[in-house]
Amino acid sequence: MDLTDVLLLLGAGVGAGVVNSVAGGGSLITYPALVATGLGSVVANVTNSVAVSAGYASSAVGTWPDHRALERSQGKSVRALALTAAVGAVAGCALLLLTPATAFDKVVPFLVLGAVAVLAFQQRLKNLVGHPHELPRTRRTATLHTAVGLSAVYGGYFGAAVGIILVALIGLVMDETLIRVTALKNSLSVVIGLVTIAVFSAFGTAAGSPVHWASVAVLTPATLVGGYVGARVGRRLDPRVLRAVIVTFGTAVGLILGWRAFG
Repeated sequence: MDLTDVLLLLGAGVGAGVVNSVAGGGSLITYPALVATGLGSVVANVTNSVAVSAGYASSAVGTWPDHRALERSQGKSVRALALTAAVGAVAGCALLLLTPATAFDKVVPFLVLGAVAVLAFQQRLKNLVGHPHELPRTRRTATLHTAVGLSAVYGGYFGAAVGIILVALIGLVMDETLIRVTALKNSLSVVIGLVTIAVFSAFGTAAGSPVHWASVAVLTPATLVGGYVGARVGRRLDPRVLRAVIVTFGTAVGLILGWRAFG
């Protein structure tokens, strides 16, 4: 790795940290950067998942007051979502290490664009399926855990735009402000990130997909800085602006993934 590679990864890491905190999809910045340094696609994917996890942590720190407010509003049930996210992330990591990526890669763009559509038309969908507080408590809880679990499976497998998927699905079920939903997204992303670090570090080499630790060492501090900055900026945005940013970037992510899969 030469100086040009280091500078490329530093810039990509800061940008990805900001984007992951505000909208999600920062891996679409770091993953191509890792490939550009000469890593194979699967190794780049595994390395990327480990490296960007630090940015999730700093994002969660930046939005922690909003997460605490959400816990006071929703109760202890919010904490149980962490276990669901962990189980889903383990399943996603296993999917990446044990199965061919081709079929899933072709599904990913539709998952991302579908999540963006849910977020963009969230209020209309709520009117169609019923307002969250109108749903029976048991059904609402089960739906919320299902949404988080499926998002975590995706996050463990690939990770790009997992934040968009989490915000879209959680916001459809949970009657909370977008700022608080984003804070929950950041906290759950930390859980998913920690699981990917543990699984890929322990089993990546055995599965033929080792983590490139030199790249992780460069990207990690950069994503930490970007994640915290993005979290502070995101908290100050008008909810309508934040939603527009997430929808716009999410659409771009979905189209890029589609072009990569079918182009």
